[in-house]
Amino acid sequence: MTDSQKACSTSDFFEDLLKARYSCRRFLPEAIGRTTIERILRIAQQTASWCNTQPWKMIILGGNAARDFSDGLYEWARAGALVKSDIEFPAAYEGVYRDRRRECGYQLYDSVGIGRDDRTASQAQALENFRLFGAPHVAIVTTDSKLGPYGALDCGAYVSNFVLAARSLGVASIAQAAFAHHADFVREHLGLPEDRLVVCGISFGLEDASHPANGFRTSRAPIADVVEFRDA
Repeated sequence: MTDSQKACSTSDFFEDLLKARYSCRRFLPEAIGRTTIERILRIAQQTASWCNTQPWKMIILGGNAARDFSDGLYEWARAGALVKSDIEFPAAYEGVYRDRRRECGYQLYDSVGIGRDDRTASQAQALENFRLFGAPHVAIVTTDSKLGPYGALDCGAYVSNFVLAARSLGVASIAQAAFAHHADFVREHLGLPEDRLVVCGISFGLEDASHPANGFRTSRAPIADVVEFRDA
């Protein structure tokens, strides 16, 4: 195989991998072996970062630790705890961003039979985030507060590589900003120091391909909508 053929094969694999990854919202209970998890971590650790700071730190929970965390966070959120995040959330979703967000939400609700005006059912579905969608593992991603926005940006790149690495090894996942809404609970439960900011969580495991919540895929904007070429 020539170098050109190898490059083409690699790019095809990467494109297929990106298309195969999706946010899994129902998992099987079987645990993932430590060897596989550590391989995902080794791959994700190659993520580029600002000045090579590598600001991400992970706490990965499985078994009873994952269940205790999930049970506590679920009850905390269900009781109506005040939303308080370490990193500022979007002030508003407007225009095309609102449309894309709604499309995803409507697809999910349609897939599991929730009417668009059924607030009780939609809130119950949202709370499934804190049940980890049944996943046997969850990773909590944190950054150093002193690194500011760039530390959070680097963690975003790491999360992307983590979920792609997982998909390449047959492991499904979902990145969850919902955990960051309750940073106080996460920090207290895990004993995190004050200088570690909660970025998000990643629930992962084997997908339940038969569950309707895993039966849709979100769309992607055409290149012309997100790129402007300037050559002169």
